[in-house]
Amino acid sequence: MDKFTTLTGVAAPLPITNIDTDMIIPKQYLKTIQRTGLGKGLFSEMRYNDDGSDNPDFVLNKPSYKAAQIIVAGDNFGCGSSREHAPWALLDFGIRCVISTGFADIFYNNCFKNGILPIKVSPEDLSKLMDDAERGANATMTIDLEAQEIRGPDGGSITFDIDPFRKHCLLNGLDDIGLTMEKAPAIKGYETKLAETRPWA
Repeated sequence: MDKFTTLTGVAAPLPITNIDTDMIIPKQYLKTIQRTGLGKGLFSEMRYNDDGSDNPDFVLNKPSYKAAQIIVAGDNFGCGSSREHAPWALLDFGIRCVISTGFADIFYNNCFKNGILPIKVSPEDLSKLMDDAERGANATMTIDLEAQEIRGPDGGSITFDIDPFRKHCLLNGLDDIGLTMEKAPAIKGYETKLAETRPWA
């Protein structure tokens, strides 16, 4: 998993409440267990017209936001069914951070396991960040995980809270497998001792 330390990128405004996982990645894209290639299906029902062409009114199709790495969204982002394909699709598109006033628990947990930083902020702070994100080509934000700070295009900053363990995992690029591999010497030592003391096991 890629480390998340400091991210500076374009923030796309998505002021919609209750964006569920089927909106993030519709069911027809769930046939694969590959983590790559899902970016094309991200928000597909809003991104594409019925004939498959780009919907020019959708924010991620607008020239200023096509390379967005941050989404500023309405409350309860990631609700609905518990599909890990949702963070996979966001990551494959290039989104590394989602900011909202609230997230569905399963989606929130899945983000951390896939290298995406979900940030919870107050409604007042979200309103400020949404205004910043609506600046088009000037909608650049910096997310500093170590300092737990969001810096806007005008130099203003907002702090956020995060669980220390999850922060440690993101800063060091540790998913569940990575955490286990940190214990590899202890595991090997235990297996060696077991083989010596209980060779029949």
